[in-house]
Amino acid sequence: MRSLALLTLLLGILVWISCRQAKPVPVATRRPSVRVPQPTSRPPAQQPVPAKTTTPKPATAVITNPVDTLGYDEVTFPTPAPPKREFRAVWIATVDNIDWPSKKGLPVADQQRELVEMFDMYQQLGLNAVIVQVRSAADAFYAKSSEPWSEWLTGQQGLAPTPFYDPMEFMIEQAHQRGLEFHAWFNLDRAAFSKYSSIAPSNIMHRKPEWLLSYGGKKLFNLGIPAVRTYIAGIVANVVREYDVDGIHFDDYFYPYAEPGQVIRDDATYQAYNNGQTKADWRRDNVNKLIVELRDSIRENKPWIKFGVSPFGIWKNQASDPEGSATNGGQAYYDQYADTRKWVREGLIDYIVPQVYFSSEFGRVPYKTLVDWWCRNTGKVHLYIGHGAYRVGRGSERDPGWWRATEFPNQFRYNRQQKAVQGSVMFSAKNLKLNPLAIRDSLQTNFYRHLALVPPMPWLDSIPPLPPRDLKAAITPEGVELFWDQSPEASDGDGAEAYLVYRFEGRRPRLRLDDPRYIVAHCIGEGTTRFVDKTADPKKKYLYAITALDRLRNESREMVIKVH
Repeated sequence: MRSLALLTLLLGILVWISCRQAKPVPVATRRPSVRVPQPTSRPPAQQPVPAKTTTPKPATAVITNPVDTLGYDEVTFPTPAPPKREFRAVWIATVDNIDWPSKKGLPVADQQRELVEMFDMYQQLGLNAVIVQVRSAADAFYAKSSEPWSEWLTGQQGLAPTPFYDPMEFMIEQAHQRGLEFHAWFNLDRAAFSKYSSIAPSNIMHRKPEWLLSYGGKKLFNLGIPAVRTYIAGIVANVVREYDVDGIHFDDYFYPYAEPGQVIRDDATYQAYNNGQTKADWRRDNVNKLIVELRDSIRENKPWIKFGVSPFGIWKNQASDPEGSATNGGQAYYDQYADTRKWVREGLIDYIVPQVYFSSEFGRVPYKTLVDWWCRNTGKVHLYIGHGAYRVGRGSERDPGWWRATEFPNQFRYNRQQKAVQGSVMFSAKNLKLNPLAIRDSLQTNFYRHLALVPPMPWLDSIPPLPPRDLKAAITPEGVELFWDQSPEASDGDGAEAYLVYRFEGRRPRLRLDDPRYIVAHCIGEGTTRFVDKTADPKKKYLYAITALDRLRNESREMVIKVH
């Protein structure tokens, strides 16, 4: 009996000790993948041996938002609310080491450090998406590919990074930790960037030389060959299957920009596949077929992934077509054989980012004139404007507007006056970091001061998540602590991937969930179900509202709680 009593006492002590240990607050550092069966893909050609690398410190799972002091009871803000929905992105070009990595063969630790520093800056700046070039010239910035590693990553095409890591997996993880969508950017037409390029034995140039055209010192894919289009669509489909990307993105390179003395030598292909079309119409049809094939492959594999294109800004000039823009410049329809208006009118893509790299003072192509044309012609497809950040501070006699510090912010101001414009993308990351004429400061302190969600795409997902459950609040020495239970799955099987915390002040506050100035925190990850409002004044009365966000940033109904 005495031994039994001692044993019982010992077990009781152990249980008491275990109960004294505080349970950690769950903090998700990576967005959960949607549970969809994944098709089996063929083994990738790249077969590197994995090795451990230093893991960067995870980003904070809670992003706080500046809170302005007005806006309680019946008092309203003296200025109109900034947009709560706005696409805010930057292009990160890898070709020729324009933006990242800073040079060929940079050590892996430095590659990762540079990327983390960039993403930290974008989070602080208020961006909500990054568009990263992962295929520059029939190469890859990712491991699961049949194409060789990029020379701009390791210094030699086909050479894996050492110690090994998968750059795209790393980029996606780091972007999602910071609340940034990751759009994988592919160049479609280049097989070799120049005659000086490093070319691996496994490059498509060696395996299928009959697929390629020589033009301006480059090797380009012949888009008139059906097998070429299928090959490119397969490259993209593989990334869609293998990686947790949010979007697939293409630039303006379909057929090449004209160069003096250069001719696209595709006569034999035209004779074989023209179907009675003129050569120009046949080339445009080749591009259209590629767009459709790419869209279909994305929808077949992961229908929630967004598909966007960033073409040259002018579809046609009015001099060529009365329905064109009142401009006098290059024309995507004739020069790159890209019928960009057709794509948006027929909904072949989800968003378009015309490159409007002109100032308001450029007489041949005034910024506002071209933006207005796109506003009239985009339809239901999302319209984001591509801005030439690289031109800021580099004016000329023909285009003096870029000398003026007011040009860049005025473009953003004009965009917001147009209902059809739903966001902006800046080219490129390097120029945003250099901050010419304080453009980054202008964005951070003015246009992007408050958080914005990416615009919804109801044709991809129209079902909002369910709200969080069991919201509670407590007054602590740190501030007002809020905690809640995760949202259950909605009818489409989607759970919450993030939460928004709103704060309203006063005795009778009105819920203004359409105004981002009331958002105090963006809690990233389905397991991030706790927030401490350290800016709360203990003498004031507050009403907090919590909403859930799903993968495409549809927002749930709110749960509210009063704190006195």
